[in-house]
Amino acid sequence: MTIWHRFGRQLREPSGWAGRLTGHFMRLVNRAPNRLAVAALDLTPDAHVLELGFGPGEAIAALVDRLPDGVIEGIDRSAAMLAQASLRNRAAVQAGRVRLRLGDFASLPYADASFDAVLAINIAYFWTDASAAVREIRRVLKPDGQLVLYATDARSMRRWKFAGPQTHRLFDLNALRVVLLAGGFRPDNITISKRRLGANIVGLVARARNATTFVRQIADRPGTLTEWGLHG
Repeated sequence: MTIWHRFGRQLREPSGWAGRLTGHFMRLVNRAPNRLAVAALDLTPDAHVLELGFGPGEAIAALVDRLPDGVIEGIDRSAAMLAQASLRNRAAVQAGRVRLRLGDFASLPYADASFDAVLAINIAYFWTDASAAVREIRRVLKPDGQLVLYATDARSMRRWKFAGPQTHRLFDLNALRVVLLAGGFRPDNITISKRRLGANIVGLVARARNATTFVRQIADRPGTLTEWGLHG
């Protein structure tokens, strides 16, 4: 196993002393993605928001500042990240404004229609079944709730040795749209924009709104993605 593969595994699920170092790395490199994703959320000050894969807790802290009357919850697979994010947001955790826990993205421990918004930053690469993860996001979103998802474009990520196929699933704009459609979001409720982050890095910021009336087009009509001109 190469050092790059080891680093990719740490990004997937940080653990031990290396995981703690990985958290500090995430804090630096995710500044721009966190800023873009949080800014893309359309929220009232009392919103109830869930972040998937909160890492060291920087986006959680930004949401605390932005939502003075809101409640922010987060779920992550890494005990190392839970410790860092809890420390970073200690005052808000103690005040009951932030609730962080360990858990599985494919089976979210929340009731249906719990959240006004779900935030997912640089985490989609690690979903074992991305469509199932998106279906879970839709389940916990309130009617008309929104998902904001950030992923670095595949063309940028292919230059990074740590982002190999053993640890990362890469997305271009079309692949990201297909996953959102397969997870149940309607095409007219999805927007994806490309954003340049400098150093020849292109990010994808996806926004998907949970339709108040959902038609099970994909489940009932397997050819729907093809009809929309998209292919998985």
